[in-house]
Amino acid sequence: MAKIHPNPSANTCSSSSEKETFTIWMKSLVCHGNGCTVFDSDGNVAFRVDNYQQRCSSKAFLMDSTGNILFSLNRKKLGFGSWEGFKWIDSVVRMEKPYIRVRRNGGILRKDNSCQVSVGCDESSYTITGFEGKSNLKITDFSGQILAEATRKQSAEGVVLGEDVLRLTVEARADQSLVMALVTLYGLISGKL
Repeated sequence: MAKIHPNPSANTCSSSSEKETFTIWMKSLVCHGNGCTVFDSDGNVAFRVDNYQQRCSSKAFLMDSTGNILFSLNRKKLGFGSWEGFKWIDSVVRMEKPYIRVRRNGGILRKDNSCQVSVGCDESSYTITGFEGKSNLKITDFSGQILAEATRKQSAEGVVLGEDVLRLTVEARADQSLVMALVTLYGLISGKL
């Protein structure tokens, strides 16, 4: 049980001065729930995502290890592949303006698996690039530097695990909760969550 209930003093919502590696398991910890669970490099739950509805629903919540909501993620009513993320602070959502806006590039019939992201008041720009038929993705900033990268996880013996287990590497000084929100939004847009 120590791996399921981590030390509550661990702060996974801020940036780190070192590169961090997470394991994403595309299963919810909630019975009959949809979402995913994210473990840190020590095997403790760092984040979890639940939507409490059917798979590929129009709303999901990114939470920390103790269940506090960090972001609520909502599909826009009009527009294919457009989502908004609202940041929560001290269990209160700041609804004035979305903190994250994600739009899928291309139309319904195009095979482009990338998304454009704008974040915060300063409209920082990021790109999420997925690879067709794979669970891999990259998040890059406006200058093309990699912020985070997800690939299928391999065991210590080199055995590639299932499509539902990913290794997420987050660069130093990146906001880990923002990266997790972007990974979650990409999973929702691509129909994997």
